[in-house]
Amino acid sequence: MQAIQILTTGSADVLTLRDLPTPTPGPGEALIRIEASGVNFIDTYFREGRYPAQLPYTLGQEASGIVLSVAPDVTTVKPGDRVAWCLVPGTYAQLTVAPADRLVAIPDHVSFQQAAAAILQGMTAHYLAHSTYPIQSGDEVLIHAGAGGTGLLLIQMAKARGARVFTTVSTKEKAALARAAGADEIILYTQEDFVAKVKTLTQGKGLPVVYDSVGKSTFEQSLQCLQPRGLLVLFGGASGAVPPFDLIRLSTMGSLFITRPTLKNYVATRADLEARAKDVFDGVANGTLKLRLEHTYPLTDAARAHRDLESRNTTGKLLLIP
Repeated sequence: MQAIQILTTGSADVLTLRDLPTPTPGPGEALIRIEASGVNFIDTYFREGRYPAQLPYTLGQEASGIVLSVAPDVTTVKPGDRVAWCLVPGTYAQLTVAPADRLVAIPDHVSFQQAAAAILQGMTAHYLAHSTYPIQSGDEVLIHAGAGGTGLLLIQMAKARGARVFTTVSTKEKAALARAAGADEIILYTQEDFVAKVKTLTQGKGLPVVYDSVGKSTFEQSLQCLQPRGLLVLFGGASGAVPPFDLIRLSTMGSLFITRPTLKNYVATRADLEARAKDVFDGVANGTLKLRLEHTYPLTDAARAHRDLESRNTTGKLLLIP
Protein backbone atom coordinates (compact mmCIF):
# COMPACT_ATOMS: atom_id res chain seq x y z
CA MET A 1 0.00 0.00 0.00
CA GLN A 2 1.02 3.62 -0.43
CA ALA A 3 1.37 6.16 2.37
CA ILE A 4 2.77 9.64 2.93
CA GLN A 5 5.54 9.66 5.53
CA ILE A 6 8.12 12.05 6.89
CA LEU A 7 11.65 10.70 7.21
CA THR A 8 12.87 14.01 8.61
CA THR A 9 11.11 17.16 9.79
CA GLY A 10 10.88 20.36 7.79
CA SER A 11 8.86 22.07 5.06
CA ALA A 12 6.22 20.42 2.88
CA ASP A 13 9.09 19.12 0.74
CA VAL A 14 9.81 16.42 3.34
CA LEU A 15 6.51 14.62 2.63
CA THR A 16 7.45 11.35 0.92
CA LEU A 17 5.26 8.82 -0.89
CA ARG A 18 6.31 5.32 0.19
CA ASP A 19 5.25 1.74 -0.46
CA LEU A 20 4.61 0.01 2.87
CA PRO A 21 3.41 -3.47 3.88
CA THR A 22 -0.29 -3.92 4.50
CA PRO A 23 -0.80 -3.52 8.26
CA THR A 24 -2.33 -6.29 10.35
CA PRO A 25 -4.86 -5.42 13.06
CA GLY A 26 -3.66 -6.20 16.57
CA PRO A 27 -5.85 -6.83 19.60
CA GLY A 28 -8.76 -4.38 19.71
CA GLU A 29 -8.02 -3.04 16.21
CA ALA A 30 -9.63 -2.96 12.78
CA LEU A 31 -8.03 -2.76 9.32
CA ILE A 32 -9.67 -0.05 7.25
CA ARG A 33 -9.52 0.97 3.60
CA ILE A 34 -9.37 4.74 3.66
CA GLU A 35 -11.80 6.60 1.37
CA ALA A 36 -10.90 10.16 2.44
CA SER A 37 -8.39 11.68 4.85
CA GLY A 38 -8.59 15.15 6.36
CA VAL A 39 -5.71 17.63 6.24
CA ASN A 40 -5.37 19.69 9.42
CA PHE A 41 -2.93 22.18 10.90
CA ILE A 42 -1.87 19.62 13.49
CA ASP A 43 -0.39 17.60 10.61
CA THR A 44 1.92 20.51 9.78
CA TYR A 45 3.01 20.71 13.42
CA PHE A 46 4.19 17.08 13.30
CA ARG A 47 5.82 17.66 9.92
CA GLU A 48 7.74 20.68 11.23
CA GLY A 49 8.78 18.90 14.40
CA ARG A 50 6.79 21.26 16.61
CA TYR A 51 5.09 18.13 17.95
CA PRO A 52 7.46 15.17 18.42
CA ALA A 53 7.01 11.94 16.47
CA GLN A 54 9.06 8.81 16.01
CA LEU A 55 10.40 8.78 12.46
CA PRO A 56 9.55 7.54 9.92
CA TYR A 57 6.04 8.78 10.66
CA THR A 58 2.85 8.49 8.64
CA LEU A 59 0.97 11.77 8.85
CA GLY A 60 -2.78 12.29 9.23
CA GLN A 61 -5.18 11.90 12.14
CA GLU A 62 -8.64 12.00 10.56
CA ALA A 63 -10.32 9.77 7.98
CA SER A 64 -13.28 7.75 6.83
CA GLY A 65 -13.37 4.36 5.21
CA ILE A 66 -14.60 0.77 5.10
CA VAL A 67 -13.65 -1.89 7.62
CA LEU A 68 -11.85 -4.75 5.85
CA SER A 69 -11.06 -7.02 8.81
CA VAL A 70 -10.96 -6.99 12.59
CA ALA A 71 -8.99 -8.69 15.33
CA PRO A 72 -10.70 -11.73 16.89
CA ASP A 73 -11.56 -9.82 20.07
CA VAL A 74 -13.39 -6.98 18.26
CA THR A 75 -17.19 -7.11 18.37
CA THR A 76 -18.18 -3.45 17.94
CA VAL A 77 -17.44 -3.24 14.19
CA LYS A 78 -17.33 -5.78 11.37
CA PRO A 79 -16.06 -5.99 7.78
CA GLY A 80 -18.10 -3.78 5.47
CA ASP A 81 -18.96 -1.15 8.10
CA ARG A 82 -18.65 2.51 7.08
CA VAL A 83 -16.67 4.29 9.80
CA ALA A 84 -14.92 7.55 10.62
CA TRP A 85 -12.30 8.35 13.23
CA CYS A 86 -9.76 10.95 14.32
CA LEU A 87 -6.80 11.45 16.66
CA VAL A 88 -5.30 8.15 15.49
CA PRO A 89 -2.11 8.70 13.46
CA GLY A 90 -1.50 7.22 10.05
CA THR A 91 -4.39 8.33 7.82
CA TYR A 92 -2.34 9.69 4.89
CA ALA A 93 -2.47 6.19 3.45
CA GLN A 94 -4.53 3.72 1.46
CA LEU A 95 -4.91 1.36 4.42
CA THR A 96 -4.50 1.73 8.16
CA VAL A 97 -5.32 0.09 11.47
CA ALA A 98 -7.19 1.89 14.23
CA PRO A 99 -8.58 0.97 17.66
CA ALA A 100 -12.12 -0.26 17.20
CA ASP A 101 -13.33 1.73 20.21
CA ARG A 102 -12.29 4.97 18.45
CA LEU A 103 -14.38 4.25 15.34
CA VAL A 104 -17.82 5.78 14.91
CA ALA A 105 -20.43 4.64 12.41
CA ILE A 106 -21.21 6.92 9.47
CA PRO A 107 -24.96 7.47 9.03
CA ASP A 108 -26.49 6.40 5.72
CA HIS A 109 -27.08 9.96 4.50
CA VAL A 110 -23.50 11.13 5.17
CA SER A 111 -20.85 10.49 2.50
CA PHE A 112 -17.27 9.38 3.13
CA GLN A 113 -15.99 12.83 2.18
CA GLN A 114 -18.50 14.55 4.46
CA ALA A 115 -17.58 12.25 7.35
CA ALA A 116 -13.83 12.84 6.92
CA ALA A 117 -14.45 16.58 6.69
CA ALA A 118 -16.64 16.71 9.79
CA ILE A 119 -15.26 14.27 12.33
CA LEU A 120 -12.28 16.27 13.65
CA GLN A 121 -13.19 19.86 12.86
CA GLY A 122 -16.86 19.27 13.63
CA MET A 123 -16.17 17.75 17.04
CA THR A 124 -13.62 20.50 17.69
CA ALA A 125 -16.24 23.17 17.01
CA HIS A 126 -18.69 21.18 19.13
CA TYR A 127 -16.53 21.02 22.26
CA LEU A 128 -15.50 24.66 21.89
CA ALA A 129 -19.09 25.89 21.69
CA HIS A 130 -20.69 23.42 24.11
CA SER A 131 -18.02 22.67 26.72
CA THR A 132 -14.87 24.84 26.81
CA TYR A 133 -17.06 27.94 26.88
CA PRO A 134 -20.72 26.85 26.81
CA ILE A 135 -22.21 29.61 24.68
CA GLN A 136 -25.46 31.02 26.00
CA SER A 137 -28.15 32.86 24.08
CA GLY A 138 -27.20 36.52 23.85
CA ASP A 139 -23.45 36.00 24.25
CA GLU A 140 -21.14 37.98 21.98
CA VAL A 141 -18.19 35.88 20.78
CA LEU A 142 -15.20 36.41 18.51
CA ILE A 143 -14.04 33.60 16.21
CA HIS A 144 -10.76 34.11 14.39
CA ALA A 145 -10.22 32.59 10.92
CA GLY A 146 -13.94 32.43 10.30
CA ALA A 147 -13.63 31.09 6.75
CA GLY A 148 -11.46 28.11 7.69
CA GLY A 149 -12.84 24.62 8.10
CA THR A 150 -13.27 24.81 11.87
CA GLY A 151 -14.20 28.49 11.78
CA LEU A 152 -17.17 27.97 9.45
CA LEU A 153 -18.50 25.13 11.63
CA LEU A 154 -17.93 27.05 14.86
CA ILE A 155 -19.81 30.07 13.49
CA GLN A 156 -22.79 27.85 12.68
CA MET A 157 -22.78 26.21 16.11
CA ALA A 158 -22.40 29.54 17.91
CA LYS A 159 -25.35 30.96 15.99
CA ALA A 160 -27.42 27.86 16.75
CA ARG A 161 -26.76 28.51 20.46
CA GLY A 162 -27.99 32.09 20.15
CA ALA A 163 -24.74 34.05 19.99
CA ARG A 164 -23.95 37.29 18.24
CA VAL A 165 -20.89 36.21 16.27
CA PHE A 166 -17.91 38.41 15.39
CA THR A 167 -15.26 36.94 13.12
CA THR A 168 -12.00 37.98 11.50
CA VAL A 169 -11.08 37.15 7.90
CA SER A 170 -8.44 38.37 5.46
CA THR A 171 -10.41 38.96 2.24
CA LYS A 172 -13.84 40.00 1.00
CA GLU A 173 -14.28 36.54 -0.52
CA LYS A 174 -13.73 34.95 2.87
CA ALA A 175 -16.03 37.53 4.42
CA ALA A 176 -18.82 36.34 2.14
CA LEU A 177 -18.30 32.73 3.27
CA ALA A 178 -18.36 33.72 6.94
CA ARG A 179 -21.49 35.78 6.37
CA ALA A 180 -23.18 32.83 4.68
CA ALA A 181 -22.31 30.67 7.70
CA GLY A 182 -24.15 33.14 9.94
CA ALA A 183 -21.53 35.60 11.23
CA ASP A 184 -23.09 38.91 12.33
CA GLU A 185 -20.03 41.17 12.36
CA ILE A 186 -17.14 40.51 9.98
CA ILE A 187 -13.80 42.24 10.47
CA LEU A 188 -11.23 42.34 7.68
CA TYR A 189 -8.13 42.26 9.83
CA THR A 190 -5.99 43.19 6.81
CA GLN A 191 -7.77 46.55 6.63
CA GLU A 192 -8.76 47.43 10.20
CA ASP A 193 -7.70 46.94 13.81
CA PHE A 194 -9.92 44.16 15.11
CA VAL A 195 -9.46 45.22 18.76
CA ALA A 196 -10.75 48.72 18.06
CA LYS A 197 -13.61 47.30 15.99
CA VAL A 198 -14.64 44.90 18.75
CA LYS A 199 -14.56 47.68 21.36
CA THR A 200 -16.73 49.84 19.10
CA LEU A 201 -19.21 47.05 18.41
CA THR A 202 -19.51 46.21 22.13
CA GLN A 203 -19.65 49.85 23.31
CA GLY A 204 -16.34 49.33 25.07
CA LYS A 205 -17.45 46.33 27.14
CA GLY A 206 -15.38 43.67 25.40
CA LEU A 207 -16.30 40.02 24.96
CA PRO A 208 -16.78 37.08 27.34
CA VAL A 209 -14.84 34.75 25.01
CA VAL A 210 -12.46 34.78 22.05
CA TYR A 211 -11.83 31.59 20.06
CA ASP A 212 -8.30 31.85 18.64
CA SER A 213 -6.78 29.25 16.31
CA VAL A 214 -4.21 31.65 14.86
CA GLY A 215 -1.88 32.04 17.84
CA LYS A 216 1.24 34.16 17.64
CA SER A 217 -0.05 37.00 15.43
CA THR A 218 -3.40 37.44 17.23
CA PHE A 219 -2.71 36.43 20.84
CA GLU A 220 -2.02 39.86 22.36
CA GLN A 221 -4.92 41.53 20.57
CA SER A 222 -7.26 38.69 21.48
CA LEU A 223 -6.59 39.35 25.16
CA GLN A 224 -7.40 43.02 24.63
CA CYS A 225 -10.82 42.09 23.23
CA LEU A 226 -11.93 40.42 26.47
CA GLN A 227 -14.09 41.89 29.20
CA PRO A 228 -13.07 41.37 32.85
CA ARG A 229 -13.06 37.65 33.70
CA GLY A 230 -13.25 36.85 29.99
CA LEU A 231 -11.84 33.66 28.50
CA LEU A 232 -9.31 33.30 25.69
CA VAL A 233 -9.69 29.87 24.09
CA LEU A 234 -6.40 29.28 22.29
CA PHE A 235 -7.01 26.12 20.28
CA GLY A 236 -4.42 26.44 17.52
CA GLY A 237 -1.33 28.21 16.29
CA ALA A 238 -1.64 28.71 12.54
CA SER A 239 0.70 31.73 12.64
CA GLY A 240 3.16 30.13 15.05
CA ALA A 241 3.50 29.36 18.73
CA VAL A 242 2.61 32.01 21.31
CA PRO A 243 5.76 33.29 23.07
CA PRO A 244 6.27 32.87 26.83
CA PHE A 245 3.68 34.83 28.79
CA ASP A 246 3.78 36.35 32.29
CA LEU A 247 0.63 35.16 34.06
CA ILE A 248 0.49 38.29 36.25
CA ARG A 249 -0.81 40.10 33.17
CA LEU A 250 -4.04 38.14 33.42
CA SER A 251 -4.78 39.92 36.69
CA THR A 252 -3.80 43.36 35.45
CA MET A 253 -6.00 42.97 32.36
CA GLY A 254 -9.10 42.08 34.36
CA SER A 255 -8.70 38.64 35.98
CA LEU A 256 -8.72 36.98 32.59
CA PHE A 257 -8.64 33.26 31.84
CA ILE A 258 -6.70 31.41 29.14
CA THR A 259 -7.14 27.78 28.16
CA ARG A 260 -5.27 25.70 25.58
CA PRO A 261 -7.75 22.88 24.93
CA THR A 262 -7.34 19.89 22.66
CA LEU A 263 -9.98 17.58 21.25
CA LYS A 264 -8.59 14.37 22.74
CA ASN A 265 -9.52 15.48 26.26
CA TYR A 266 -13.09 16.19 25.18
CA VAL A 267 -13.64 12.77 23.54
CA ALA A 268 -11.59 10.75 26.02
CA THR A 269 -14.54 8.51 26.92
CA ARG A 270 -16.52 6.43 24.47
CA ALA A 271 -19.69 8.19 25.63
CA ASP A 272 -18.29 11.66 24.86
CA LEU A 273 -16.95 10.50 21.48
CA GLU A 274 -20.27 9.00 20.44
CA ALA A 275 -22.31 11.95 21.69
CA ARG A 276 -20.21 14.59 19.89
CA ALA A 277 -19.94 12.56 16.69
CA LYS A 278 -23.70 11.95 16.69
CA ASP A 279 -24.49 15.65 17.09
CA VAL A 280 -22.11 16.55 14.26
CA PHE A 281 -23.22 13.82 11.84
CA ASP A 282 -26.91 14.46 12.59
CA GLY A 283 -26.35 18.12 11.70
CA VAL A 284 -24.64 17.18 8.43
CA ALA A 285 -27.36 14.65 7.56
CA ASN A 286 -30.29 17.01 8.21
CA GLY A 287 -28.62 20.02 6.63
CA THR A 288 -28.39 22.22 9.73
CA LEU A 289 -24.59 21.93 9.68
CA LYS A 290 -23.20 22.81 6.27
CA LEU A 291 -19.73 21.66 5.21
CA ARG A 292 -17.53 23.37 2.65
CA LEU A 293 -15.75 20.65 0.65
CA GLU A 294 -13.88 22.72 -1.88
CA HIS A 295 -10.38 21.27 -1.86
CA THR A 296 -9.64 17.61 -2.60
CA TYR A 297 -6.24 16.28 -3.60
CA PRO A 298 -4.93 12.87 -4.58
CA LEU A 299 -2.79 11.31 -1.86
CA THR A 300 0.28 11.94 -4.01
CA ASP A 301 -0.36 15.71 -3.78
CA ALA A 302 -0.16 15.89 0.03
CA ALA A 303 2.69 18.42 -0.15
CA ARG A 304 0.56 20.76 -2.25
CA ALA A 305 -2.29 20.40 0.25
CA HIS A 306 0.08 21.41 3.07
CA ARG A 307 1.36 24.41 1.15
CA ASP A 308 -2.16 25.54 0.36
CA LEU A 309 -3.23 25.16 4.00
CA GLU A 310 -0.23 27.07 5.34
CA SER A 311 -0.72 29.88 2.82
CA ARG A 312 -4.06 30.54 4.57
CA ASN A 313 -5.55 31.15 1.14
CA THR A 314 -7.88 28.16 1.41
CA THR A 315 -11.38 28.03 2.82
CA GLY A 316 -13.32 25.12 4.23
CA LYS A 317 -11.98 21.60 4.40
CA LEU A 318 -8.99 20.01 2.65
CA LEU A 319 -9.16 16.28 1.91
CA LEU A 320 -6.75 13.71 0.52
CA ILE A 321 -8.27 10.92 -1.61
CA PRO A 322 -6.13 7.73 -1.71
